[in-house]
Parts: sequence; structure tokens; C-alpha cells
Amino acid sequence: MFDTILGSIDDFVWGPVLIFLILVTGIYLTARVGFLQIRHLGKALKFMVKNEENGEGEVTSFGALCTALSATIGTGNIVGVATAIVAGGPGALFWMEVAALFGMATKYSEGLLAVKYRTIDDGGHVLGGPFYYIENGMGKNWRWLGKIFAFFGVCVGLMGIGTFTQVNGITSAVGNFFDPDGANTLSFLGRDYSIAVVIAGIVLAVFVGLVVIGGLKRIASVSQVVVPFMAVIYVVFCLVLLICNVTAIPAAVVEILQGAFGLRAAAGGALGAIILAMQKGIARGIFSNEAGLGSAPIAAAAAQTNEPVRQGLVSMTGTFIDTIVICTMTGLSIVITGAWDMGLEGVAVTTKAFQDGLPFNNTFCAFVLMICLIFFAFTTILGWDYYSERCLEYLSGRNDKVVKGYRWLYIIAVFIGPYFTVSEVWVIADIFNALMALPNLIALLALSGVIVAETKDFFARNKEL
Repeated sequence: MFDTILGSIDDFVWGPVLIFLILVTGIYLTARVGFLQIRHLGKALKFMVKNEENGEGEVTSFGALCTALSATIGTGNIVGVATAIVAGGPGALFWMEVAALFGMATKYSEGLLAVKYRTIDDGGHVLGGPFYYIENGMGKNWRWLGKIFAFFGVCVGLMGIGTFTQVNGITSAVGNFFDPDGANTLSFLGRDYSIAVVIAGIVLAVFVGLVVIGGLKRIASVSQVVVPFMAVIYVVFCLVLLICNVTAIPAAVVEILQGAFGLRAAAGGALGAIILAMQKGIARGIFSNEAGLGSAPIAAAAAQTNEPVRQGLVSMTGTFIDTIVICTMTGLSIVITGAWDMGLEGVAVTTKAFQDGLPFNNTFCAFVLMICLIFFAFTTILGWDYYSERCLEYLSGRNDKVVKGYRWLYIIAVFIGPYFTVSEVWVIADIFNALMALPNLIALLALSGVIVAETKDFFARNKEL
């Protein structure tokens, strides 16, 4: 009954209207900034690793990007891609890429506005993001829209991307590796749980607590080390898989394109197949790279920079790395090996793809994927704690007691995360993502003129770049 209700809500909020709005926003912004995400990608990648001198903010631009990437590179890249392809077919990967291409312009716009309209108090504390570019950019009369965004931002962190999905992904991977047959279980809440899952949940909650209590600078310092290291390891293993199966790539690409346009479905079901592939691909793509969601600009606002456009370019690279690179590799691996069509779900799909596609024994492949998933998801938990804390600061008028109390609530959410089913977890996350995206998309469209003006001014002043 509960699953049915959640499914109905999910189908409604992620219906054609929101999918259309997300794509149209990305296409519209792309047109207005002249395909900047393609023309200036090289500059964006250079700015990503070259910090601005004398910039005002709390963390370096690279630190802000790593905080944002810590929240995006997570279960969405490993589990999210798998669930999208299982539910929507291989064509879902195509629509995920389309959404990411236009989403880069969306992410650029978010980062630009975050820095332009952020606030910095006398103590150097930075607060910015959609709630501030709504209030300061659109005007005080729109403050209610900023509060709606902030409210759903807290919900996404506490009950969506931030906790349940990540924790569930970690503990499922640990359980599948150490106790695949569920031989050692504990019974409570009417269900049986693997002891490995229970222990993993407890250990994870402890480590999350040790980091989040330290605030943004501790989160950023951990993310700057863990995110690049684990991303490189994961990409290397995906490349090995693709190289070992290079002859199967063309057929996989054809299968993805056929699925994207319903060419494999019966005549009457072609439109339904396309819509399903679009729905699952775009929803999981947004979950993974968060373009249009409004989360990344919260981190971008803290960057040490005086140039909104520069930070917008840096923010844009997050979508490129997350979806164009990492999600594509995961998706190709799953389609090439056929793991999506074996009756599996969640992390088991990607694990099977690694086991069938890599020239190593199954235990080693499962172990590598488990380690990658653990660290990716762990940093996502940290990043979303920061996002949701900033949303709560806005709602509470920077009440430190409320924020500190929320951190303990967040740790509790991490602790109970393993005891939800995979389907429940992902549907809840999808619903909150959609509700959070709407206010942000409205603001991006309303402030598109500012985005264009700032972009023209920056490149006019920096023709040598």
C-alpha cells in the first residue's frame, strides 16, 4: 500500500511537465549563453584546478567544487544508473546524457548566480544559493519561494539524496559482499537484516558524525582528498572493462539509441517506451549530477572568488565529470554485459557488470565496486549535510542551536537508512528532488537576463582567456 502511494506521487511529480521544464530550462539557457558549455569547456577545466588569487569566500574554488562533487558523485553513478536502465531500458542512458549536456548550462547559471547574490557577514561566514538569488535577485516579494526551496532542501538532505539512498547503497553493497546469501541475520521491525548490514550502518553513522560535527571546512578537506582519488580508481576500472570489451561497444551504442527512440518496441508501445526511457533517464540524471536541483550553488557560494562567471564555469565541470564521464562509463558497462536484463536490482546490477566484464575474479570485482560505492556514498552524505544545514540556516535565521540539533537528527537518519527497501528509498528521493527543483528552475528562468549580462561582461573584460 505504502509503495503504491509513493509510486503514484512519484509518477505525478516526475510527469511530463517537470521533465519538459528541466529540458526547456537547460535548452533555453544554452541558447542564451551561446553553447558556452561546449565553447568554454577547456577554460572551465583549467579554472577547476587553478584557484583565484585574493578571492573572497570560505574555501577554494576547487574545495567548493569537491564539496559539490562529493554530493553528486555517489550512488547515483553506480546504483542510480543501474536502476534507470533496469526500469527504462538502455535508452535511459541516452536521455541522461542529453539532460546532462543542457544541464551543464543550467549548472553554470546556478554557480554564477550563487556568487553574485551571496551574503558574507562580518565574520566571513558565507551563505548563498537559490534562496538568496531568489530573494536578492527576484526581490523580497519572492522570499516565500526561497523558503519553499530551503524547506525541500532540508527534506532532500534528511530523507532523500543525503541519507537514505546513500546509506542503503553502502550497506547493501557490504551485505552483498560479506553475506550474499543472508546466512547471518537479525530479526526486528518485522524483517530480517544481515548482521553485515547492521554493523555497516552503525560504523557509517559513527564516521559521519565525526565529520559533520566539524562543519564545512572539515567536509571540504575530506572531500578534496577522497573524491578525486576514488573517482580516478572507478574510472580506471571502467576503462579496463570497456577496453576488454571494445568490440561490443558499437552494438551497445545501437541498443541505447534504439531504446531511446522506442525502435525496439512494438508499434503501439513505441511512444510509451520513449516516455519511460526519458522519465527514468532524466530523473536519475538529475539525481546524479543535480543540474537544476539547486544544491550545487549552495557550495559554489562559499568559493574564494570575486568573479561569478568564473565560478559558474567551475561549477559546470561538475556535471561534465559526474554524468558525461562517470555515468556514461557505468551505463556502457551495464549495457555491454547485459547485466540490466538479468532480474537484478540496485548495486547488484553494476556488480554483475563488473564481474562479467572485467578480467578479474568475481570476489575482487565485487570488492572494488563495494569500496568505490562506500567512499562515493560517504562523501555524498557529507556534502548533503552541508547543503541541508545551509537551507536550515536560511529558514531559521541562522539559529546555531537549530543547526547543531539538526546535525544529530541527520546522524540518526544515517543510522536508520539501511532498514528501508531499495524501491522505497529511491522513490522518496525522486519526489523530494522534483519538489526542490521547481523553485530553482523558476528563478533561473526569471534571472536569465542577469546570467547573460554577467557572461558578456566577463568575457569582454577577459578577452585573453
